[in-house]
Amino acid sequence: MFKKATFMLAGTLMLTAAIVVVLKPALLDMQAEAASEDAGQAESSLVRSHSPILGPQEAPVTIVEFFDPACEACRAFYPLTKSILETYPEQVQLIVRYTPFHGEVSDTAIRVLEVARHQDVFEPVLEALLSRQDQWASHGRFDESAILEIASQAGLDRAAAEEQLNSAEVQAVIDQDMADVKTNQIRQTPTFFVNGELLEPFGMQELIDVVKSEVEEISEEEKSQ
Repeated sequence: MFKKATFMLAGTLMLTAAIVVVLKPALLDMQAEAASEDAGQAESSLVRSHSPILGPQEAPVTIVEFFDPACEACRAFYPLTKSILETYPEQVQLIVRYTPFHGEVSDTAIRVLEVARHQDVFEPVLEALLSRQDQWASHGRFDESAILEIASQAGLDRAAAEEQLNSAEVQAVIDQDMADVKTNQIRQTPTFFVNGELLEPFGMQELIDVVKSEVEEISEEEKSQ
């Protein structure tokens, strides 16, 4: 009887070990998937890991701008957002979301900006394209060569860029941003969110006031700690 029980116990242990061996790869895959999901929780439909950031990445106040480089209002707002970043160099960051509402001209300019981000020249290329917007996007005018020429003068490697503009990687970024535009029901550019809240009513002074309020609130919280 004792030998029979011992044999049954040994058989059970062997079966358990076999099950663990079989299930271990699946368990590891599940753990890796869970870890990936946890990492992805930092993203949202407002902010993606690929989104260009101006200002310190750890800044407590985040402005998200749904932005079209061919949009005249976006060009008009850029000096203001730049001024806000200069006013609060440690407290505010600006995250740019691509929003090609002006068709082919917007799409091309956004592709150039995304390649510029990969080449670490996003900000100078952005400023150059906005400052000379009338040369490539005035009144519906579309001049792709002018976009690339202006960008290359601002530091873009044009030869490399021309190979990357239509890459799957760039397309994936545009597709994701367009999906997020729909998710957030963006109807115009620029549209701003400050720390996740839609800027409403919309306006330059309203943006200044909301950012100032957020900065002051965070500063008060830090003092009270």
